[in-house]
Amino acid sequence: MRRTTRWTTVVAAVAALGLLTGCGGSDTSSASQDPPTLTLYNAQHEDLMMLMVADFTKRTGIDVRMRSGDDTELANQLVQEGAASPADVFVTENSPSMTLVARKGLFAPVAAPALAQVAPRYVPSDRTWVGFAARSTVFAYNTDQVKPGALPASLLDLAQPQWKGRFGVSAGGADFQAIVSAVLALKGEAATSAWLKGVKDNAKIYEGNEAVMKAVNSGEIQGGVIYHYYWFKDRAESGANSKNVALEYFGKQDPGAFVGLSGAGVLKSSTEQAAAQQLVAYLNGPQGQQVLADSPAMEYAVGNGTASAKGLKPLDQLDAPTVDVAQLNAPKVVDLMQQAGLL
Repeated sequence: MRRTTRWTTVVAAVAALGLLTGCGGSDTSSASQDPPTLTLYNAQHEDLMMLMVADFTKRTGIDVRMRSGDDTELANQLVQEGAASPADVFVTENSPSMTLVARKGLFAPVAAPALAQVAPRYVPSDRTWVGFAARSTVFAYNTDQVKPGALPASLLDLAQPQWKGRFGVSAGGADFQAIVSAVLALKGEAATSAWLKGVKDNAKIYEGNEAVMKAVNSGEIQGGVIYHYYWFKDRAESGANSKNVALEYFGKQDPGAFVGLSGAGVLKSSTEQAAAQQLVAYLNGPQGQQVLADSPAMEYAVGNGTASAKGLKPLDQLDAPTVDVAQLNAPKVVDLMQQAGLL
């Protein structure tokens, strides 16, 4: 997803939003000392993070200044800034950009409370960041043009000749690149390279998951690879862009059943370590997860004991493959996609 980089300051006076719960839970900072202001580099959906950060500020008194951009842009910005970065916390839609920053040694270890609030599969093996939201890969298909028995059995089947010109992807987006990173982790470089060449031959390229879904809905293409929540969000609104679209979950631990993870981490260079760790722990803790579940985002809550939004296929029924999110390699994915002519 592409965004224009912009700064937003979220302050304690958030009652006017009318969407947040009352105060409670976290202790506020000492009255004898002004609470700190955190700088958040945000690559998640801005509307969701505005809700979550506003509730955090309301509960703690800690103000947050938010710079929003896309995953790759902000990850590369952090690498360029290094120890001089003004950022205290970094959050993303997709985990490969978290890995990029982690491999440069820029994250502080995540404190124990945040690690304990999610299942181990939502914690990378290096424990330099932690998950707070998830999204399922799906094949969105036009119900008038494709019958369930004719759907691809695997994401890898889309490289076969019979799918030429029939489906679309948003190749330039961080979402699709995260899915490719899962194929790489599960199948290796040679198989991923061959699959990408097949995708290049067969797929129509769009800018953004919403554009893919609209093209499926209109019958311009028969199917497309997207994340689940684009369909659910549209259905919760007018349904205008999804009325002819259904979702196929690949399951069977197929690469196409990959569950992408949104991550949060504290920058080692932050001068507000305690407050930054508090924000990360809020995001995947009970209060933040409830804001996520109650929001229009339709992403999966991953916190222990928090139910996701109604209507979503339960996470434990997706039969997703096991992937160490610390091993998802964004630079290698970009190289392979460039070699295939998709970027």
